[in-house]
Amino acid sequence: MSARPPQPSGELQRPRLSDYAASALNILIVKLSAIGDVIHTLPALVALRRRYPDAHISWLVEEAGAGLIEGHTALNRVVVWRRREFQNCVRRLHWFKAAGLFASALRRVRDRPYDLVIDFQALLKSAMWVMLAKGTRKVGFGRGMDHSEGSYLALNERVPPVSMEVHALDRGLILLEHLGVPRGDLDYQLPHDPQAEAEVDAFLARAKVSGTMPLVVIHPVARWRTKLWFNDRFAALADALQDRGVAVVFSGSSADAAMLDEISGFMKRPCLRFDGRAGLRHLAALCRRAQVVVSTDTGPMHVAAAVGTRVVGLFGPTAPNRTGPYGPEHHILRAGVPCSPCFKRRCESRVVEAFGCMKRIEVTQVLNTVMDCLLEAEAGPIGSAAHELPPSHAVR
Repeated sequence: MSARPPQPSGELQRPRLSDYAASALNILIVKLSAIGDVIHTLPALVALRRRYPDAHISWLVEEAGAGLIEGHTALNRVVVWRRREFQNCVRRLHWFKAAGLFASALRRVRDRPYDLVIDFQALLKSAMWVMLAKGTRKVGFGRGMDHSEGSYLALNERVPPVSMEVHALDRGLILLEHLGVPRGDLDYQLPHDPQAEAEVDAFLARAKVSGTMPLVVIHPVARWRTKLWFNDRFAALADALQDRGVAVVFSGSSADAAMLDEISGFMKRPCLRFDGRAGLRHLAALCRRAQVVVSTDTGPMHVAAAVGTRVVGLFGPTAPNRTGPYGPEHHILRAGVPCSPCFKRRCESRVVEAFGCMKRIEVTQVLNTVMDCLLEAEAGPIGSAAHELPPSHAVR
């Protein structure tokens, strides 16, 4: 049980974090998904740990992102909410199993009282857990955030909303600044997995990719149809890079096999694939070995940025200033069509041809940008200096 600071007699006054004994402070981070969103919250976790080195910090996360934070040195424990499995049970009418999954997560969330519960997600699904947690202070952005689904109603302490045009990573750090936690130097501290790294090294060795050979990882997958580039263009890009002496590895999950089969069919050179055998730890290890990662707007793009690998991001319907790879070392390619960003999963443009925001990104543009990145990588690794925030974050 945390030791509560004394309150002045005759008035109610909300305690500051600095009023608690640092060793007694219990903190719960609520950031459930997705992969990119979890990664964008890691610098906030590191900042919290830097400010409160002896606090007990828990993180509630869904199963898809759990592999990224399990074993993180700034965390005391990870509470996994198996939401996808829960939904599958409900769809199949397996009510008892679904109830057991929910009860298990709820029991772990409520097994300790928290001095501070921070809702970094600001959605209805996170608000439910914030409401159910035992917390003295439940903090997040107040009314006025886009797409917040009324999540602020679960809070008893609301930080003034910020514009969604501020990058997602910065929004999390701004939230902490209102709690008196300085952002400090940007740091993800994404955990290393020696076994995953050894398996990646063995894979590359079998493929005869030496440590002196430049390596580019291409992740062609995205959940939205509108975010996808074109498989024949990915194939042409990979062939052109190999013609220039660059090793190329395509990444993806087992569910992406058909896409990678089609890309392989378009290629004139052998297609080296790292799909269907690896989780997020293996993906992080592969990205660490690469000098450049080419990706659509999807989670693995952020994994690459978090491990310090330069990213060439292909953006169409979404806004890189909001959710792109964080930092000036990365390169964003966009077609610049007037209907982008539309934030839609289906192309409804009447201004340009269907999927014009992705179709107008040419292979030569991507190739030249990747080659420029490889030259930059020769000059040295990406630094971890903090990035300046814009002077105002308030919603106008």
